[in-house]
Amino acid sequence: MRDDAWFDGLFRAHSTAVYRYFARRAALDDAQDLTADVLATAWRRREDVPEGAELPWLYRTAGYVLANHRRKGRPVPVEVVPDEPDDADPADLTLADEEVRGVLAALSPRDRRILLLHAWEGLDGDQLAAALGISRGGADAALSRARARLRQVWAERDAVGDVPGASNAAGATQAR
Repeated sequence: MRDDAWFDGLFRAHSTAVYRYFARRAALDDAQDLTADVLATAWRRREDVPEGAELPWLYRTAGYVLANHRRKGRPVPVEVVPDEPDDADPADLTLADEEVRGVLAALSPRDRRILLLHAWEGLDGDQLAAALGISRGGADAALSRARARLRQVWAERDAVGDVPGASNAAGATQAR
């Protein structure tokens, strides 16, 4: 039976990762509340959280919580959105990069989610499979296809001259 000590360990091990997940995808003002929602769900459904795959389960739950949050449709006033990132977190700096933002926007939501779970959240094949609710082979194939489409979008942008130096970024992605 999973008790308070189990939850305390889960919280200490993964609450920061879940918070960062939301900080990258939602308004910073909402990240703490969304994180609390995921952790409350983990407590309520503690017997459903797979042993050894807690973080992928939390990310999967976070995806559902974020989707529900977005459906609520809270508009963010334009004057509140900062022009520049507040800190030097590489993920935030990446979002500030117009080239990367444009390429990510050109991908399907599924491809974008797969790439970000792998790159930002550091999920490996088994963890990615658990977060997506698919087999390991399916996760590997989905990641490979998402990477191929990412390379294709970079190449297309480079071919039309939208992004100077985009071929370097595509080559770096392809080399991985």
